Amino acid sequence: MAQKKKQTPTININKKWCKQNCGICSGFCPKNVLEIGEDGKPYVKDPEACSNCGLCELRCPEFAIALEGAEHD
Repeated sequence: MAQKKKQTPTININKKWCKQNCGICSGFCPKNVLEIGEDGKPYVKDPEACSNCGLCELRCPEFAIALEGAEHD
């Protein structure tokens, strides 16, 4: 039986909608995929580590994060 290859989702961050220095998305990420940059906004530090849990998208109060290309686990 062939193993199914893990599909890495695309994490889109709308920086115009994002509140500076909120940190909720990076705080809830269990795999530390997101990190807050010098501008106070998140960026994708390690996309391959993403487990596709969707917590960043779910917890963002500004709806600034969207996961695309893979179904949530």
